Amino acid sequence: MKYLRNMWALVLFLFGISLADEGMWTFDNPPKKQLKEKYGFDITQEWLDHVRMSSVRFNDGGSGSFVSSNGLVMTNHHVGLGQLQKMSKEGNDYVTTGFYAKTNAEEVQCIDLELNVLMAMQNVTDNVVEAIKGKTGGDAAKARRAVLAQLQKEIGEKTGMRADLVSLYNGAEYWIYSYKKFTDVRLVMAPEQQIAFYGGDADNFTFPRYDLDMCFFRVYENGKPFIPTHYLKWKTSGATDGELVFTSGHPGSTARQQTVAQIEYLRDYQLPFQLKNYKRRLEALRVYAAHGEEQQRRALSLIFGLENSQKAIGGQYGGLLDKNLMTKKMNEEKALRDNVNANPELQAQFGWAWDSIAAATERNKKMFNQLMYRGVTGLLAPRALTIARYATEMKKPNGERIAQFQDANLNATLVNLYSPAPIYIDFEEVQLIDRLKEAVEMLGLNDPWVVAVLEGRTPEEAARFLVNNTKMSDIAFRKSLIESGSDEILKSTDPMIAMALRIAPIGDEMRTWQNLNVNGTLTIATEATGKARFAVYAKELPPDANFTLRLSYGQVKGFPMNGTKAPCMTTMYGLYDRAFSFQNKDEFELPKRFNEGIGKLNLSTPMNFVTTNDIIGGNSGSPVVNANAEVVGLIFDGNIESLPGRFTFSEEKNRAVSVHTGVMIETMRKLYDANLLADELEGIASKPELKKETPAKQSKPAQKKKK
Repeated sequence: MKYLRNMWALVLFLFGISLADEGMWTFDNPPKKQLKEKYGFDITQEWLDHVRMSSVRFNDGGSGSFVSSNGLVMTNHHVGLGQLQKMSKEGNDYVTTGFYAKTNAEEVQCIDLELNVLMAMQNVTDNVVEAIKGKTGGDAAKARRAVLAQLQKEIGEKTGMRADLVSLYNGAEYWIYSYKKFTDVRLVMAPEQQIAFYGGDADNFTFPRYDLDMCFFRVYENGKPFIPTHYLKWKTSGATDGELVFTSGHPGSTARQQTVAQIEYLRDYQLPFQLKNYKRRLEALRVYAAHGEEQQRRALSLIFGLENSQKAIGGQYGGLLDKNLMTKKMNEEKALRDNVNANPELQAQFGWAWDSIAAATERNKKMFNQLMYRGVTGLLAPRALTIARYATEMKKPNGERIAQFQDANLNATLVNLYSPAPIYIDFEEVQLIDRLKEAVEMLGLNDPWVVAVLEGRTPEEAARFLVNNTKMSDIAFRKSLIESGSDEILKSTDPMIAMALRIAPIGDEMRTWQNLNVNGTLTIATEATGKARFAVYAKELPPDANFTLRLSYGQVKGFPMNGTKAPCMTTMYGLYDRAFSFQNKDEFELPKRFNEGIGKLNLSTPMNFVTTNDIIGGNSGSPVVNANAEVVGLIFDGNIESLPGRFTFSEEKNRAVSVHTGVMIETMRKLYDANLLADELEGIASKPELKKETPAKQSKPAQKKKK
């Protein structure tokens, strides 16, 4: 009788799922049943393949899509911000002034941007099961790593594409995702950050909203614009209230299928640490930025990212302090465990897993400070640590190396190591000083890692000595170290490399401890919870997000807010009202072209809109498409109510916030003199043909922003 009651609860649970717009679904397991039941939409394989191969991953974090037959890629301004900053220099600030290339020859080469398109997915779970058959503990873990490293290498070599290992459903499934990789990417258009991030941190994660958070790049192959087989058609009129829409993007991380013990660890340890760390770093960066316009420009991207993370993590932390949310997570876990324990076979296979995870999580608390505070920051010190680890890891068999040094991933590691992005010595000093002072405060002067870094100096003295006496800012030096081989690296007298060689073994020791005492157990136990979920729910639930391509669905819909209602869309009327309501000052100041061009605009043009699509960080830049796979918007944010969405989803309150396609065309044509780009998007005409030789060029320096 108990088992029947559990099964009835399960039926009600799954029925509820089928009616909610919840889920970041893998493309091998789309929500066909849910879409048919709620929206009457039959999703086809042809539709899925088209959307998948039109979608783009920005490998440094974010999403995008092909939106023309000439390799044009759309994403958010804040996704492209890092590249905009790297391409800028004193007196030529693409972030502040914006940028538009009227011809292909004027498009600017990105510094170190890599874009990926998911071309194939191969389930290799059976290979893993066979490799670990009859093995337990450390032997099973070693066998798993070895077979996955080998498969990743073989598939990458066979396809000639980037091959990424993907673990789904808490390790119940393993896949190899094959991506077509693009590294010749050029900037086409970006508005001023003041309108792309209008309202600043005050309006971040809120709605109603008025952001023109868009950015356009072009992919090149063999010196010419890439012609994609699939791209998304444009719909300037957008979507209507209540219309079914989809997002196809790369959500970063959710923890909806983690155990209560893991979530409590996040609540009590990990998230408070992150918030404290963000606050401290922001204080140091703001002091640096206050020294002048150039220092402000250098620190802008990092400050923006930390402020965004601080607000996002703060919202997640606030969610976990909500007793109702925690009760919901406890009830979900109890429902799953009750169904496992009601079946003797499932109980024998998986019943032990939750207690095992709780014990491993408890052990991890013992080393929390060492794991969190033993680390370097900036660009120079982490790259020195990469070189130091290269020296030791490359002496090991491929399957036993750290993931970033395995054959399938080594090229990506070296590309990052050799990045020509500018390095500012004074900025490196500020970051490293603050990091070392924090380590001393939290670990003490006698901590082995602290001793190895400082060598008797103060944090200020050590940071300045390391940063000012290393050759690590020279790309040729970094390359020469790698090319010289492991033995020569180990002999290096460069102070930053020597420091990295001292701390690398301490890091290895911590990793070994964590693998033996925490990770080994967690890998096996979380895999067991994933298989238990399979056994009880099959694939009625999507796996947690992990920066792989996912599909979500929903509808254009407002939501209850502050005792009233938020509309599903805002207009340009609202943008100007917000500006004038704040005297057109500070974060609510409009760029000059918007102040001067108000008479040119149709102010009833939709600007931003909200949908019930399930998204999280990493989805930024995802296209919003309708049932015909036409672009109707561009994801750039979620509302404040959606921040606990890392752990749970509320269709009533969670909203994805997007830029409307209409406002992009309206501003391109009437404010940015970008008719050619608007024509390309709307399919009216193509960009001008390339000449035989069109090397990427830097544009003329932009004017400095007037105070």
